[in-house]
Amino acid sequence: MRGSATARTPANSRRSVRAAGALVSAGLLFPLLGAAPSSGADDPAASARLQDAFASAAAEYQVPRSVLLGVSYLQSRWDAHGGAPSVTGGYGPMHLTDARTAIAIAMAGAPHHSEGTEDPRGDASRGVLKPMESEESKASKESTATVPENSQLPARLKTLPRAAELSGLSAERLRTDPAANVRGGAALLAAAQKKLGKPLSDDPADWYGAIARFSGADDQATAATYANDVFAVIRDGQARTTDAGQRVALAPDSGLRPDAAQVLGMGLRKAAAGATECPKTVSCEWIPAPYEEFKDPNGNDDYGNHDLSNRPKSQSIDTIVVHDTEGRWEGVLKMVQDPTYVSWQYTLRSTDGHIAQHVKAKDVAWHAGNWYVNAKSIGLEHEGFLAQPDSWYTEAMYRSSARLVKYLAKKYDIPLDRQHIIGHDNVQGTVPSTIAGMHTDPGPYWDWQHYFTLMGKPFVRTAGPDGGLVTVAPEYAKNRPEYTGCVKPGEKCETHGSAAVRVHTEPRDDAPLIKDIGLRPGGGDSTIGVNDIGARLSTGQQYAVADRKGDWTAVWYLGQKAWFKNPKKQPTALDASGPVITPKAGAESVPVYGRAYPEKEAYPAGVPAQPVTPLPYKLLAGQKYAVGDKMPGEYFYAPTFDTAPHKVVRGKDTYYEIQFGHRVAYVRAADVRMVSSGS
Repeated sequence: MRGSATARTPANSRRSVRAAGALVSAGLLFPLLGAAPSSGADDPAASARLQDAFASAAAEYQVPRSVLLGVSYLQSRWDAHGGAPSVTGGYGPMHLTDARTAIAIAMAGAPHHSEGTEDPRGDASRGVLKPMESEESKASKESTATVPENSQLPARLKTLPRAAELSGLSAERLRTDPAANVRGGAALLAAAQKKLGKPLSDDPADWYGAIARFSGADDQATAATYANDVFAVIRDGQARTTDAGQRVALAPDSGLRPDAAQVLGMGLRKAAAGATECPKTVSCEWIPAPYEEFKDPNGNDDYGNHDLSNRPKSQSIDTIVVHDTEGRWEGVLKMVQDPTYVSWQYTLRSTDGHIAQHVKAKDVAWHAGNWYVNAKSIGLEHEGFLAQPDSWYTEAMYRSSARLVKYLAKKYDIPLDRQHIIGHDNVQGTVPSTIAGMHTDPGPYWDWQHYFTLMGKPFVRTAGPDGGLVTVAPEYAKNRPEYTGCVKPGEKCETHGSAAVRVHTEPRDDAPLIKDIGLRPGGGDSTIGVNDIGARLSTGQQYAVADRKGDWTAVWYLGQKAWFKNPKKQPTALDASGPVITPKAGAESVPVYGRAYPEKEAYPAGVPAQPVTPLPYKLLAGQKYAVGDKMPGEYFYAPTFDTAPHKVVRGKDTYYEIQFGHRVAYVRAADVRMVSSGS
């Protein structure tokens, strides 16, 4: 979904959450592979404070220190986020949730605003879908609504008030003081252990049920998955420098064998996994999107909210699209269950990483705004907001999503790279008129390096300086470019780590940004707006090197030489090599396309030929671009509720997918030649 500006909050919390709703649950699971510990420079003066806070809280509440550290790592990776709440109103290293306070803060702020006109289905041969409710409309409703009582919120969204009762610490202190937050978390764990009738043992293995209860999940599978993940962290050990510059370490305990049977006696419901397609290592629940007929506003027959198909037999699945929801769990689930709206395959919940599947992988969901991409992709929506840099995602959700992507990639033979695992913001417009309306999520604050590290595929240097390609890979926490528009247009966003790097027309900081004539046909300048992807590289994307000067590297981007800062002391890209395409000999330029559709002659009788319309960009002689797949021109004809006339049309024309700008694009194989990046 598209990113939207968000409401301002007080300095001590800085970003807000809005209403979150009823629980939805899960399937069955076990632990994940251990994530590689992060690295960072130690702050000797501060490094002991948080580590000591864990030790002190563990002793005070008789909770094993490793349990406290393991739970906190799964929630926040020990980061405090400056007292800002997560996307679900969780605060501090223990992610203690106080959704009611976060909702009140959001209601007091400026209204959201939204941009874009993307039709999620992205098929010009059919009518535009019923538009989703605008952010302005939702904000207007919220401004006149009342703040919900805690009794109206699920338990997983109000753990901070409970921690305040148990610890005697004020809610404000629990929100803003990391050490107090850790004490509150320890109090919750101790109370959960006592409620289960278990002793306050010094053996971490005895705390499985209490950890499962801490997750806030109301079903066995999600609670068990959460506990399994915590014990995976404890077994593997972790060490990293937090966002406050403090070094925290948890020594590995490889022989740990927890009592997983404890979860069976906790009174949690059994969520039906049903027809879900998920790995056993995640909690997954089937909440189907409807395939139903209805009347549109003009009284015409229509249907939604996806198309039945038979992938991968009918056509390959070659892309996974990462989205953020721009909404809360309950509201997003209501939307996907409405036949007049959009659909996607999976939604992931931030508090505990729980997954709901809505559309079978064999079927085509309406999520990416480009029908060609929809027909060959799987869409994952993550609970969160693009323009709330401090409304952070939990480690639990990152891990759950990484497991799911790795599972789907293996099942459908999808390479784990950024040509195939893309953001919604990397999906190209289908024709010139749709480029400006395409979505921009998950945006510059999604941590692609951490995400791929969890999948076992971190971005690393694979060649020397003469390799001819670079992989964008700034250090997330230290890469802090300025953005505007998170709250109001033109207003600075809070400074925050980012996975994105800007490109300029010349190798200097004050040079103009690269222009995107697709986004701005009139030649307007790119901006540093959080939703403006016109001059932006993203972690994991690969580009062909065009030049180097001092601390600056130039790459080919949207038909232009684009410069970005890449100093040796803090590099923002890694050298790489691989195949690239360049215009065939004698061609001054070749056209670029937003979809790989077949030639007119390939369409059988009864199937209207779709125009092969070039975008306004040109790939010029001498330029090179990183290559993804080579594929035949293909169009999925599915205009009716009745599937009988559905057809997959394939042509003789073949295409290459390329990394052209921030978004991927396509060129006809007949127009280009493939060469080595180092040649």
